[in-house]
Amino acid sequence: MSRLTGERPVEGVTPDSILAIHAAGYRAVRDRLGDGEGKVLDLGCGTGFESARFAREGRHVLGVDYERRALGEARARFGPGCATAGAGASTTAGASGGSHASLHVACMRAEQLGLTAGAVDWLCSSHLVEHFDDPGAHVAEAARVLSATGSAFFLTPNAPADFENPYHVHLFGPAELGALLSVHFAEVEVLGLEASPRARADLAARRARARRILALDVFGLRRRLPRSWYQRAYATLLPLAYRLVARGDVAGGSGVTADDFFVSSEITDETPVLLAVVGRPRR
Repeated sequence: MSRLTGERPVEGVTPDSILAIHAAGYRAVRDRLGDGEGKVLDLGCGTGFESARFAREGRHVLGVDYERRALGEARARFGPGCATAGAGASTTAGASGGSHASLHVACMRAEQLGLTAGAVDWLCSSHLVEHFDDPGAHVAEAARVLSATGSAFFLTPNAPADFENPYHVHLFGPAELGALLSVHFAEVEVLGLEASPRARADLAARRARARRILALDVFGLRRRLPRSWYQRAYATLLPLAYRLVARGDVAGGSGVTADDFFVSSEITDETPVLLAVVGRPRR
């Protein structure tokens, strides 16, 4: 199992509400893919469990991540049909051809993809763009590999509602996200992934607990550390914090599921996640 660091969700360890947000976001993407075969690129795929859902619906899927260990877990979990390409691998499609669905994974960085221009019909960037010092490079690369008639989907925390996380280095509100995406895509729609009252209450309670823990850093030392040091400290302390104050939030204990989240055109400061649907890449 992948180690919990806070950089990516881990099934059975990450709180239910966070797993549910990710699952609901991917569900919203799947709902917008349409019928029939096609090539899907899942950026930041991690251990591949959401990528596999794309493939099960009859499409050819390439899951990309920079972490070899996560990709190894994806291959072990989904079997020999999940081919693994090495770092720097280059391909002209998101997966092999043929009439059957397929899932491949490759070790690449999302701002430097070894894919030809216009290689994929759909692209999913889930909770990834906020991790880049230069998010524009990631968006530009997404526009490069998307076909002229394809659609891409960007999910990212809504800045006012985000938990403090040292891996989130560039947060977006709806206007900022729309402005960035409009540089690289002619069609941009920014929606919200909204929460039910139960999920909002759960997120608010978790945020309050997090604030109490962060208040122990009375001198704000975490903000003075080099980011890599803060990330290492965060990765070390987060599992302990979950065990001490969030034991009831995992493995279904909270009762929050993906069904507690839904897409809305109304976005407030309490909306947890933004969903941008884009097309007509500018190249």
